[in-house]
Amino acid sequence: MAEKKRGANEPEPRPIIVKKIIVEGHGGHHGGAWKVAYADFVTAMMAFFLLMWLLGATTEKQRKALADYFTPTLVELKMASAGSTGLMGGDSLTGKDNYPTTGGVGNLSITIPRDATGTKDQGGKAMRAADRRKFESIKKDLEARMNRKGLSRLRKNVRFTETREGLRIDLIDEADFAMFSMGTDRLVPEARALVGEVATVLQTMPNDLIVRGHTDALPYASGKSMNNWRLSSARAESTRQALADSGIGNPRFARIEGVADREPFVKDNRYDPRNRRMSIILGWSRGGGGGDADEPMDAETRAAIKERDDPRRVAKEQARKLDMGGTGLPAGVELVNPAASGTSSKPGKH
Repeated sequence: MAEKKRGANEPEPRPIIVKKIIVEGHGGHHGGAWKVAYADFVTAMMAFFLLMWLLGATTEKQRKALADYFTPTLVELKMASAGSTGLMGGDSLTGKDNYPTTGGVGNLSITIPRDATGTKDQGGKAMRAADRRKFESIKKDLEARMNRKGLSRLRKNVRFTETREGLRIDLIDEADFAMFSMGTDRLVPEARALVGEVATVLQTMPNDLIVRGHTDALPYASGKSMNNWRLSSARAESTRQALADSGIGNPRFARIEGVADREPFVKDNRYDPRNRRMSIILGWSRGGGGGDADEPMDAETRAAIKERDDPRRVAKEQARKLDMGGTGLPAGVELVNPAASGTSSKPGKH
């Protein structure tokens, strides 16, 4: 059939396009490329979590060994070591290493104490037991020397207490005896003789010494030029000097402390004269100190910790802070204190 001719103004006919779609299941619709990407993602996540698990399940030493395995730096160092050209990488089985490390193989030695048994804290406990025996010997020796030197009446003024710091020897004031002249740091002759006897028995052990000064809570009337903090520190230094004059070497003094009335001997009455005292602490031997975690604290230490952490006491201390902790009164204020039992009714230091 002959094609009909188009006119001059007649548009060109549009072509007819036929699209044929063949459905061949679910996979043909989505394709399979996403499965490969997802499998790669899951594999990477598995490797990541495996790495995290290995980091958490291994020790620092094991991780270092793994790092050295993948970075064999020791192999390169061995090239400059002893006998690196030999059959076994060394000139002999006992050849000396030349690695630039603190540890060697076969050419270092260690020293083991003769009393070491290989068990935990065994040596420290044995040393502490030996210290306790020496402490008991010092106590008996001091009491005997006081009897011989005519100081037997002061035996009630000497107290022995084992603490976490060591053996504490407290030289305590009483209503009828004071170690220092009133309000000063000058030892009275009888107290100086007592400190000399303490120094003699302390020379039997080389352990460190701590000298700690204590006062009662009675403040100075002026509170300006002197207070309990300064007084306790000055008395501690005077006691240290008396010990040094009696033969105790200066290297043995670990600390000289003044704690004012913050550690009272009679906790119920801070004005009691027995709170005025000097504490001379003979420390534990090094390595056998009172730091055993499995040994319970003594009753005095537990009581001190309980008192220190008591919220009522802390609140009261914060409320009554006056001139470095209440050791002095503000100018123009007159001291009105009832006389404590066993003390003089006169105001001021005793």
